[in-house]
This record gives sequence, C-alpha cells and structure tokens, in this order.
Amino acid sequence: MTTPTALATDEARTRLHELTIIDVRTPGEYAGGHLPGALNIPLDRIRRALPDIRHASDRGDILVVCASGARSQNACTILAENGVTAATLSGGTGAWAADGHELHRPQGASRAVWGMERQVRLTAGVIVLLGLLLGLVVHPAFQFLSAGIAGGLVFSALTNTCGMAAMLAKLPHNRPRAADLDNTLAALRDR
Repeated sequence: MTTPTALATDEARTRLHELTIIDVRTPGEYAGGHLPGALNIPLDRIRRALPDIRHASDRGDILVVCASGARSQNACTILAENGVTAATLSGGTGAWAADGHELHRPQGASRAVWGMERQVRLTAGVIVLLGLLLGLVVHPAFQFLSAGIAGGLVFSALTNTCGMAAMLAKLPHNRPRAADLDNTLAALRDR
C-alpha cells in the first residue's frame, strides 16, 4: 500500500474549485470550522459512502481532510483499498487555519463540540486520575487502569491510530444524524 498523496495548504487553496473535499471529522468538529465547500462524511461512515465517493472521483480529484492529517490518511487508505485515489491535506484543518486560510461554519451551528483530540485528552486524563484515586482509596489493583491508559497512549503514538477516539466517535454528539449524512451523500452525487 502506498502513502496517500499530500497537498500543502497553499496548493489545496489554489485548487479548491476543482477538488471534491471530504471532511472525515465528527459533525461537531466539522461545525467548528471546515474548508470551504467541504462535505462531512465521518471516518467511520466512509465505507457507506464509497459508491458516491467513487462516482465523485470519476469526475475529479478528491481531497480528504481532518484535524491534523491522521484520520484523513486512514480514510485515503480505505479509499485506495476500494479503488479510489484521494489526497490528504498536510496538517489538516489545523494547518489550514494556521496558514491564515478561511474556515467556514454551517448555518445554524449552535453548539460547540470539542475536537476529538481534546475529547481523548480529557477522557484519558479522567481515567488515569480515577485509576490512581481508586488505587489509593479502594485497592492498589485499580492502578492498572492508569497503566492501561498509558500503554494505550504509547501504542497510539507508535501506530498513529487511536482506539479511544474510535470509541468516542460513536457517542451521540459525535455522530451525524441519518438525514444529515443522506443530504451530504446527495450533495456528493450532485457534484
């Protein structure tokens, strides 16, 4: 398997008009700001959207975007395994915003959901503290809970994957409503 092509933010900005941009972050992250014209198809829904993405790739280049680039690389790998060529944005929306490019927000986006990385840091920190506290108050074996999270963080860094993020993405506030995803796929078919 080859590494997906990566576009720098300036190159992507100059090609926005010719790219189909798929943002694979959670709906809450997407609502917090996304590239102009990006369609939100969360990473865990990519396989469901494959026929529509394949159809869009027949008409032009696909750019997959996330917060920092890790999820978009995973999405590009899934797409490549299914015969769809796509590029990823180097550094994701974080690099896009840092380079001074505009982020769009959906109309009526009223609630701010934390980014996935922030959700993971909070969850990991709470579990580590809970394991240490329970280890002191209830039984020392609870400290293995903290050790398990530490091991998971090391594994996550070494493999550039995150099981905790995958689990958190399944929470209701991180999931698209079925109608939202259907509307996104319809918009993708119309491009």
